[in-house]
Parts: sequence; C-alpha cells; structure tokens
Amino acid sequence: MRDDFPSPNGIVYIVGGGPGDPGLITVKGLKCLRRADVVLHDRLIALELLDEIPAHAEVIDVGKEPKHHRRSQQEINDLLIEKARAGKIVVRLKGGDPFVFGRGGEECQALAEAGVRYEVVPGVSSVIAVPAYAGIPVTHRGVTPAFTVVTGHTADTSIDWKAISQTGTIIFVMGVEHLPEILDQLIAHGRSSDTPAAVIADGTTSRQFVVVGTLADLVGKAEGIRPPALLIVGEVVRLREQIDWFDPQLPVIASPIGAKQSHAEFAVFRS
Repeated sequence: MRDDFPSPNGIVYIVGGGPGDPGLITVKGLKCLRRADVVLHDRLIALELLDEIPAHAEVIDVGKEPKHHRRSQQEINDLLIEKARAGKIVVRLKGGDPFVFGRGGEECQALAEAGVRYEVVPGVSSVIAVPAYAGIPVTHRGVTPAFTVVTGHTADTSIDWKAISQTGTIIFVMGVEHLPEILDQLIAHGRSSDTPAAVIADGTTSRQFVVVGTLADLVGKAEGIRPPALLIVGEVVRLREQIDWFDPQLPVIASPIGAKQSHAEFAVFRS
C-alpha cells in the first residue's frame, strides 16, 4: 500500500476486519481505516474499529442479516464505484477475510469492470481464528492433515456431501440454522455418529460460547444458539479439553485498538 494515497483519483480498499476481536485486524487494514474518507462496513465487524476512522469520514452501514439486507449487493457495488469516482479513499470493511464467503471477489469484479482502482487487504478468517479461540486447531499432527470449509446453507446444490464427509476436519460457516440437516447429511454419507463436533457462537469476543458434543447429540446440546456461530466437526475437537486457553471474561492483551481491551501498553504509530 502506497504512503501517498491517490487524490483526486479515488481508490477502494477491500479490507478484512477479522472475526470479532478488534485486535485481530491487520496493521495494513488499520492504516487504511485511519486514512479513509468513506467506510462501508458489514454487520459482523468489531464496532471498535469504527473509532479508528477520521472524524470527517462518512460511515455507511451495509450489513446484511439473514433474510434482511439493508442494501443489495448491486447497491453496495454502485456505492463503492460512486464514492471512488468522487476521488474518495474508500474502505469496504468486511468481517473475517474478504475472499472467504465475503463476496469480496464479486466487488473486485464490479470495480474492475468500472475501471476503478482497488486493493485487497486480507483479514484473519473466522474459519481458523474462531476454532483457535476455542482451543481447537483445525489441523494437528497425528490427528488430521487437512480441513474443509463449507457454507452452512444446505440449499447449495454444489455441496458434495460424500467427499466432505471423508475430510478430517470440516468447518461450516453460518451452519447453525441448518444444524440438524448438516449433521444428518454427514452421518448419512458415512461419518460416524460418535464423531466429536462443536458449535462456537460469537467467537473471539467477550460473548464467546462453546458447545461440544458428537454428531449424534450436538443438536440437542446446541439448542437456542443463534448466529453468528461456526460448526466444526472432527477429532481435533477433542483437543479442546487440553488446550482451551481463551477466557472471554478476561481482558485481551496487546490490542492495538486504542488499548481499550488491554492491560498492557501497546502502541501503533500513525504516519
């Protein structure tokens, strides 16, 4: 990223804001926020990140909730193009990583077709960070060398349940709404009903809640949990008993966001 942000020619930075803990945004992503003229943000970002933008910046909430979108994807694309063409430094702030179920690729396509300059700033994805905060590594030597990430929308006809069921670790993003169907499909396609599994709600935040069970009993144990939540299936879930480390009730050390969650001094120098 250049130090001399372009002006009057606008540019869009598609930034991954991380999975919930504001301290997990990258240094580059934070730098973009601190120089933004316009920020279009998703629903599941850490709201503390908005405290980092300049006072003059325009903030537009374009977050999408299940079955309720404030703005369509086309409207979001049009806004990005409009603001950049007005010579603005635009940050499209997304939860997690822009290219992991974040529709960042679609926005890049729209900007490219419109001839608008853009850069992608990858973020820490919830698919690895949320299990990590629950003490569950997605891979582990001697347990599994591979993991698969799947959309939790079971209506997606591209899901190859037979192949997925054979993967060591399976991570379903936004899979709570269809949890019974997902677990039934895994069992029906050969995964043992005794396979350990966990649902992690509000991962990496002070509201994090983890439910552990098996494919056979997780539905009953996870009753009442609402999105955002992640489902992880596989033998790695057993490792949580030994390496669970994150206490949501304790302050997070060394957060760069105004030291709001920190009991240790941490400074990020602004240029």
